[in-house]
Amino acid sequence: MSENTNNQSTQWGMICHLAALAGFVGIPLGNLLGPLIVWLIKKEEYPFVDEQGKESLNFQISMTIYAFVALLLCLVLIGFILLIALVVVDVLFIIIASIKTSKGESYSYPATIKFIK
Repeated sequence: MSENTNNQSTQWGMICHLAALAGFVGIPLGNLLGPLIVWLIKKEEYPFVDEQGKESLNFQISMTIYAFVALLLCLVLIGFILLIALVVVDVLFIIIASIKTSKGESYSYPATIKFIK
């Protein structure tokens, strides 16, 4: 693999993670659609993007499920605190994953259900 290809691979891997932030700028389900689009377009070209795209998607699917449960728990008030915590955790882990992948390191999110293998 050439230096340029490796650099492009890590950049696209980082973009897979950062694309999840689309959900925070008002795009409905952007946290899922952003990584999904990048992964589908670049997974065949770069194995690193395939790996990191799956990681990002699995984490965002898990976070969406956790957010749905927290929304249900809003009926008993604890859900509001959980939703705030989920947002903070989501953004924090997206940033960590982006930094790691920009250095060419694989990143695996904690507390993730592996839907896509």
